[in-house]
Amino acid sequence: MLHEQNIILWPFVVFAISVVAIVGMMLGLSYVLGERHHGKTTAEPYESGIPPTGDARLRFSSSFYLIAMFFVIFDLDAAFIMLWAVSFRELGLAGYIGIVIFVAILLVLFIYEIRTGALNFGPNGKKILRYKNNL
Repeated sequence: MLHEQNIILWPFVVFAISVVAIVGMMLGLSYVLGERHHGKTTAEPYESGIPPTGDARLRFSSSFYLIAMFFVIFDLDAAFIMLWAVSFRELGLAGYIGIVIFVAILLVLFIYEIRTGALNFGPNGKKILRYKNNL
């Protein structure tokens, strides 16, 4: 036995029409009232009053991207640990064992990164690691 429900849609339709009308009015007014000047520096990017020099597309070393990935990984891990800390009483022993395994995996990952030299960004970072391994 199906019960028919009366769905009232007119508030959503009125809201959608008013949003489209307000956006259209804002775009139209900015077009009509906006300034129109074409100076020499109109199309150039504004750099806090400093004239732009060079191209904005610079090449960075892959080390910067590696550090960014490590930051995201360890930042998410910190968020997971914080969530565990909030509910550690409800999780009990199983939750404690789970977080110990999780932190152990993080520690192994961190030791691996240090041993491979992934965190050495100095001019002689990789050479120092090779020297220490040869001793």
